[in-house]
Amino acid sequence: MICPYSLAVWGGVQAQVLGLSRSLRRSGIDVQVLAPCDGHPPEPWVTPLGDSIPYAQNGSFAPLAPDVSAQLRVLGAIWDQRFDLLHLHEPLAPGPTLTVALVKPVPLIGTFHASGDIFAYRWGRPMVRWIADRLDLRTAVSPEASSMAERYLGGSYEILFNGVETSRYRSGAGLAARHPTVMFVGRHEPRKGLSILLEAARWLPSDVRFWIAGDGPETESLRSRFGDDSRIEWLGALSEAEKVERLKAASVFCVPSLRGESFGIVLLEGMAAGVPVVASDLSSYRVVARNGRDAKLFPPGDSRSLAAALQDAMERGPEVERRIMAGLERSDEYSMDNLAIAYAERYDRLVTS
Repeated sequence: MICPYSLAVWGGVQAQVLGLSRSLRRSGIDVQVLAPCDGHPPEPWVTPLGDSIPYAQNGSFAPLAPDVSAQLRVLGAIWDQRFDLLHLHEPLAPGPTLTVALVKPVPLIGTFHASGDIFAYRWGRPMVRWIADRLDLRTAVSPEASSMAERYLGGSYEILFNGVETSRYRSGAGLAARHPTVMFVGRHEPRKGLSILLEAARWLPSDVRFWIAGDGPETESLRSRFGDDSRIEWLGALSEAEKVERLKAASVFCVPSLRGESFGIVLLEGMAAGVPVVASDLSSYRVVARNGRDAKLFPPGDSRSLAAALQDAMERGPEVERRIMAGLERSDEYSMDNLAIAYAERYDRLVTS
């Protein structure tokens, strides 16, 4: 399993790589992860490829490792280990996955996560198409990710939705919250819509608290703009265990993204924790969240509608309780163990063909 993004930086792709690897290893498949790591690797079966450099990509920053030393490390690892198959996440991202796609020592499966518009795909179309053709199997995490890849790279893609490690959200008790609490988890950048949530706070009661996890380029400006609101607690970057504990204790989980999302894995995490989920009505989120059934969706960017949805969720009426139960069932459908079974079947097919 090869990830182009540093595992020391929180991100959806990194979480999928580690979670899928854990499930596959429990099933008896000997998975090793090769990835950049700024610091100690998060698991003993992770081979670090060096530090990363942040690059602007799709309205965010990607912690990539395109330097020569990282490429030499990944090539050395694959020649030493003699893997049967290599699974590349974002196979055309600059760095280890792209290098391995060019070399292709064994069968390759590539999983495409991104949606939106990627500059390199648009301007380097002939070259990236040629590299993509070296993959033996292409998968995408959502219809949006598949559509973007098809538009620029051609080819066909099997859609295998992201998974959530449901057992992590079901065991143990969360923290004790003394007030109604809204939680946000994500990078502080415009497309994540944190400013919309903080604007919505003005229409919510004075006893409501806001747990804001993560950081990013907007952190300082948002803290300056909303710093006089004592109800807001800026948590900074959280460990996975801390995130789960906070999420289970929250009254409602809010995902106010504006654009650029390929899949609603964070919504599934809230559902798995048994928390009411309020999220923007994005097409990528509608893949997993059925409005009014297992989550409440509001018009993106509409802080007034968001405030109303949050107030309704915190009142925990019968409809909200039904959404919580439906959300638990929905998260089970997208469990990481189910995703591991789907990938294991494809690994067998590629290795034995």
